Amino acid sequence: MKSPRLLAFLACLPWLAATLTAAEPAAKPVPSPANVWDLTLLYADDAAYRAAKDHFAAELPALKSYQGKLGESPATLLAALDHIQRLRDQFDRLAVYASLNLDEDTRKAPALESSQEIGLLGTKFGLATSYVDPELLTVGETKIRAFLAAEPRLAPHRFGLMETLRAAPHTLGAEAENVLSAASLVTGSASSLYGILSNADMPWPTVKLTDGTEARLDQSGYTKWRAASNRADRQAVFEAFWKKMREYERTFGVALFSQVKADWFNASTRKYPSTLAYTLDRNNIPEAVYRTLIAETNAGLPTLHRYFKLRGRLLAIPDLHYWDIYPPIVALDKKFPLDTGKTLATDAVAPLGAGYQKLFADSLAGRYTHVYPQPGKRAGAYMNGSVHETHPYVLMNYNDDYESVSTLAHEWGHGIHSVLAHAHQPSTTAGYSIFTAEIASTQNEVLLLDHMLKVAQSDDEKLYYLGSALENMRGTFFRQAMFAEFELAIHETVEKGGSLSGPKLSKMYGDILRRYHGDAQGVLKIDDLVTVEWAYIPHFYRHYYVYQYATSIAAGTAFAERILKGEPGVVDTYLGLLKAGGSDHPYDLVKRAGVDLATPAPYRALIGRMNSIMDQIEAILAKRH
Repeated sequence: MKSPRLLAFLACLPWLAATLTAAEPAAKPVPSPANVWDLTLLYADDAAYRAAKDHFAAELPALKSYQGKLGESPATLLAALDHIQRLRDQFDRLAVYASLNLDEDTRKAPALESSQEIGLLGTKFGLATSYVDPELLTVGETKIRAFLAAEPRLAPHRFGLMETLRAAPHTLGAEAENVLSAASLVTGSASSLYGILSNADMPWPTVKLTDGTEARLDQSGYTKWRAASNRADRQAVFEAFWKKMREYERTFGVALFSQVKADWFNASTRKYPSTLAYTLDRNNIPEAVYRTLIAETNAGLPTLHRYFKLRGRLLAIPDLHYWDIYPPIVALDKKFPLDTGKTLATDAVAPLGAGYQKLFADSLAGRYTHVYPQPGKRAGAYMNGSVHETHPYVLMNYNDDYESVSTLAHEWGHGIHSVLAHAHQPSTTAGYSIFTAEIASTQNEVLLLDHMLKVAQSDDEKLYYLGSALENMRGTFFRQAMFAEFELAIHETVEKGGSLSGPKLSKMYGDILRRYHGDAQGVLKIDDLVTVEWAYIPHFYRHYYVYQYATSIAAGTAFAERILKGEPGVVDTYLGLLKAGGSDHPYDLVKRAGVDLATPAPYRALIGRMNSIMDQIEAILAKRH
């Protein structure tokens, strides 16, 4: 049986190793132990990790002993599945340790080598179990259901077994499955090429800002300086960065074309009509979800354009360009030290009940978060909760600003999701898909905004929080849906026999970019130099991944609004969704909780909330005149 967690690790480990970007140097080069995670909760030390890795590798050959015997009896099937799951749990622990150890300091060659070794070991694990699904299909549904009825201890494996049977039309014979497992060694080459080029080999430019700062525009530098308060600086940053990206347009085009071809190879080999169908079927998500999202996002573009016009008004910029979308629409000269951020985030989740709030506070108090930037540390933020019997870990690059507080609430929304799922599910069904994962995080951001508006001490502070919420909706809903529309277009091009060059990709992306930003209507000018932005987006190397951010913020917002209104039973329903983990198909879990993402309603509600926030901003502005 295929494991969502294992598949995610096999996809993610080489991805992380290839796309590491060092964080900005920290003011505290020697962080307090309280502000770094404690990896001894996974393994006592590196020697224990290596011993466990060697033990895992030595056990793999034993898995072949079950081949040809899965249909012998319920006891034999139970022994085989329990053995495989025990090794899967061991692999998860190994992979998490290797990944977290590397992300603490990406300059450590041994840590990078360990991460790469785990990726190879995961492939070997996949090869060692590649016979399982074809053999289960040979055993047949009737016999498997009889085994489930006869052996209650098979219950934790029921959902996985039923998923294997559901995938029967797309499961090949044992030999072909073995070949496809081995092919994973090469089908990820485009992603690796992209990561090395964009993070290691690119000769990034340096620009001199108006205050004399020499700004090096690698990916972290670009992210930082594109939000500069001085408009001339922002324009200079954009022009230098995208000019350099344009110089490598052809190479990035070859890499992305190779990735899309690899995606189509995997989909067509498994007899799917499209890569979209292949991707969505793995979690049994209706295609209507994807297409409704794109349709409703396009219908909501007037709201996005309204936001850009409001942004231009607040920034006093009548001729918005793409380099004007990142600075905050209202400045806030206020610091949020870590203890303050923890208190605000913990207070914000009070509507979810005392039990949830205590789990949240305890998680922040434990050594589960790597808090501050430091030399060599991986940039950004994430939660890793893949180890069933260990508390989740969160990586942060906390910077004492409101964005850091919001990120803390977001990532520990993921974390408490994992805590609840692992507490209420066996390891076979505790892991959940991205489709539900982002709901728990975005819902916490809505609760945080509600709390911040209550404690804000001035209209300017309220404007800042409201503006931050608008920018989050732009970036998480509209921008990710725009990416999803582009991704669909490039995959359909290849599936129809077309080619993709760098210039062609820029033309396709530029057309969509201009439509979303109202270029033709004079809302926001998209200059030719930024149409190569597709080359900057790493998510395109994980087919049909980004749309889930947009669906999740719609669902998370819907749940949060119902919770804040005090709707009876909604907290228990929402927590039930988190506790369910991956025990059913994610779309069905969310729908049963009251949000149907295959219908227009949740997307229209989010767009309505965006308009409501702009109404609040305009009401504050009206008081000043």
